[in-house]
Parts: sequence; C-alpha cells; structure tokens
Amino acid sequence: MHSSAYLVALVVLGASVCAAQPRGRILGGQEASAHARPYMASVQVNGTHVCGGALVDEHWVLSAAHCMDGVTKDDFVQVLLGAHSLSIPEPYKRLYDVQRVVPHPRSRPDSVEDDLILLKLAQNVSLGPHVRPLPLQREDQEVEAGTLCDVAGWGVVTHAGRRPDVLQQLTVSIMDRKTCNQRTHHDGAVTKNMMCTESNRRDTCRGDSGSPLVCRDAVEGVVTWGSRVCGNRKKPGVFTRVAAYQTWIDGVMNGNATA
Repeated sequence: MHSSAYLVALVVLGASVCAAQPRGRILGGQEASAHARPYMASVQVNGTHVCGGALVDEHWVLSAAHCMDGVTKDDFVQVLLGAHSLSIPEPYKRLYDVQRVVPHPRSRPDSVEDDLILLKLAQNVSLGPHVRPLPLQREDQEVEAGTLCDVAGWGVVTHAGRRPDVLQQLTVSIMDRKTCNQRTHHDGAVTKNMMCTESNRRDTCRGDSGSPLVCRDAVEGVVTWGSRVCGNRKKPGVFTRVAAYQTWIDGVMNGNATA
C-alpha cells in the first residue's frame, strides 16, 4: 500500500490535478490484522470511500486536503471509524458526521504543497480497543533513510483498479529526500515539508490518500502524491510531514486557528 494516485472525492477516484503528480495510492501489501489499527479512518463522501485518515483526537481526523477537491456544500461528508470491512456489519464500526472541514490555508487543488485537512466530527468518538487516536509526531526532524514504517488503507490493490473491502497494510522503507529529488525520480519537487518512501511494486494507490504513515507508533506523514502508475520504483510515494505543521494542527484543534 502506498499513497499516490489522485482521488477526487465523490466522482472518479482517479483524475489527476497535476498532470505529472497524481495523488493518493496501496499496492503489493496484504490484508491487515482486523482492528489492529484502531486509529484508521475511512473518509466518505455521499456514502463512498474516497480517502484514508487518522483519528488524532476524540473528535478530530487528519487527512489530505485534496480529498475534498470537488466536494460541495450539497455533498455529505462522513468518517467511518472502528472498521476492518467497509461493507460488512461489525460491532464497533460507526459512521460519524463531519461538522467542520478545515483545509490548510495554503492548500490548493493545483498544488501538492500543504496537503493537509482536519475534519471535526459532529460528536465525540466512543473510544476503546477498536477505536483509539494515534499520537502525532511532534519532533520536526528527518526520519533516517531505510527506516521501516507502516501505511494502511482501502485504496486500489491492482493496476486494474480493484478496490478491497477490507483494510490493507504495507511496510515501507524511508527514502532520503536528496535521492527522491533526483531528476529520474521527482526532479526537485519534494520540499522539506514532505518525505518519501520506496515504491518498487509496493506502494500506496488510489483511495489511500490521507492515510497515515506510521513510524515508531506516531503519525509521521500523510499520503499525498506519487506516480501515475502505483508501484513505479522511479516515482517514490510522497507524504506530507505532520511535524512541520504541528502549530497549525494544534491551533485548529484548540479553536485558535481556522482555514
């Protein structure tokens, strides 16, 4: 699983906003252990999964801003928590209405920069073993290349676009930014607020945008963009680094900042 083919909420899970930099994508992974990631969220528009997300507080979910591209005030945004299967009834699974959508103020549909969004749930989540927030990384420092991290999601699992019903997971290796920015890779497009992971046949894919990259039991990044073709080793997956945005995240969650 990995994150990189674009995901327009609501309509097609795949049109790219930046021709060379599609977003959102998990390929080459495996089914996750049921409910082993109680922080995982399915961001849904009009009842359809469009993106992943991470529960970071009893009433806040962190995801990618581009997940809401194309969504209007007439669309119904919800977050599914406590799920392994998207369709089969499960005792701890519950849909929560989204009361407030707060994209990062600098995020734009035509850019891969500042690609974060906070979704405030209409009511506090009932926490327990199957639904639990995951801490955010607060130390703003680079993760060493070669470090193994986890990513999970309900994004497509084949190049043909097959979508799984149950949560998929993948262990990925961090790639240093200098290598990721080589001309043969992303050619300088990866900023200090982003990080990369190896993507050789194992990658995030359409529908994985917004899912958390988890390193050392904390949310280190959020799936943002990558290659048009998931699993292309020359186009590493790119994540937004959450530690670089901790002031904004804290401000929104504490009621001191808005979009």
